[in-house]
Amino acid sequence: MNEYKTLLKNAQTEYVIQKSRFIGHAVPVATADEALAFLDGIKKEHRSASHNCFAYIIGQNKGVIRYSDDGEPSGTAGKPIVEVMMAKEVVNCAVVITRYFGGILLGAGGLVRAYAHSTSLALEAAQVCTMHETGRWCLNIAYPLWDKVQHAFQSLPVMIESIAYTENVQASLLLRESDADSVIEALHQVTDGKLETDKDRELFFYPWGG
Repeated sequence: MNEYKTLLKNAQTEYVIQKSRFIGHAVPVATADEALAFLDGIKKEHRSASHNCFAYIIGQNKGVIRYSDDGEPSGTAGKPIVEVMMAKEVVNCAVVITRYFGGILLGAGGLVRAYAHSTSLALEAAQVCTMHETGRWCLNIAYPLWDKVQHAFQSLPVMIESIAYTENVQASLLLRESDADSVIEALHQVTDGKLETDKDRELFFYPWGG
């Protein structure tokens, strides 16, 4: 698998219904230990809350899925949270919904809707992004060719990390692995094969948008 969806950043949201406060927390995590540490931090921050219900999904193939109702009626909190996460197809992330009970019972259906809605708000705030397998390429470009290369960049799927003007122009680019061959070929064409390229051996996942 060369891409997956996750969250771009940490986020917190709040939703109030029938005087109950539902505070949504969403965060990208790499491991179950990170997810549990995040949950522990939320529980400490909200010691007086009625419930801290959570779910996390770890692994590009959803190898680890855990969720908890934390005292809410069975199936009314953890399951709705994880179902929204599954619907958004996000992995390597955790969601905690903190509830401060407002004194009015919501009923099972009301709880399911409240936890699902709170999760949707938190995920939206954390911004679902697509992580693509990505490589770093270093380009060595003679100055007479630089204008052609800059023009080509405008129509190619590249992210420019840095540009240094030394004896030649040194450009560091991020390229999705799926685009790399065609992009490098296009750059060789516009420079008549006079472009020097060096690929960093390391491959990593990088957020290229939703």
